[in-house]
Amino acid sequence: MNMVIQATAERFAQDPAAAQSSPSVNARLVDGRAELTAGQQTWYADLPLSLGGTNGAPSPTAYLLGALVGCAVAFLHDTLGPQLGIRIDDVGAVARCRTDARGLLGLDSVAPDLADIELEIWIASPDPEDRIQELYRTWLERCPIYLALAKPMPISARLLTGARQAATV
Repeated sequence: MNMVIQATAERFAQDPAAAQSSPSVNARLVDGRAELTAGQQTWYADLPLSLGGTNGAPSPTAYLLGALVGCAVAFLHDTLGPQLGIRIDDVGAVARCRTDARGLLGLDSVAPDLADIELEIWIASPDPEDRIQELYRTWLERCPIYLALAKPMPISARLLTGARQAATV
């Protein structure tokens, strides 16, 4: 097992509070698109021209699918492979869904929901197939992005009125 992962696991076993975190992302309108920040990282989201956006950045849907494939590739390679002692030469993923923009525009009683989310993960490893399947099963049990989509939970949403109030929450 990777020494950093092993040390982290031991530290978290001794001090469970050290494993707790509360990630957050803030968004605000900048030049007609969403500027997103988390810690020192900044990125942007936008909508296509047909929905009133400038098409100047990936859509929120692309980010949702990106979070899923990003967790597949990074978590499998960086954490689970080393933790389980499974060698990964290469890993990749693709996520797809269906959507109907009429739902976003409130047309024809079409639901705005994303539908038929699909995920494909491929792993190249010199290790036996049963170990790769173990790695995949472990990912299904532990990936927080996959679990949030597969087992949705209630979201507490509230509206704050006034300039920039929501950005400080």
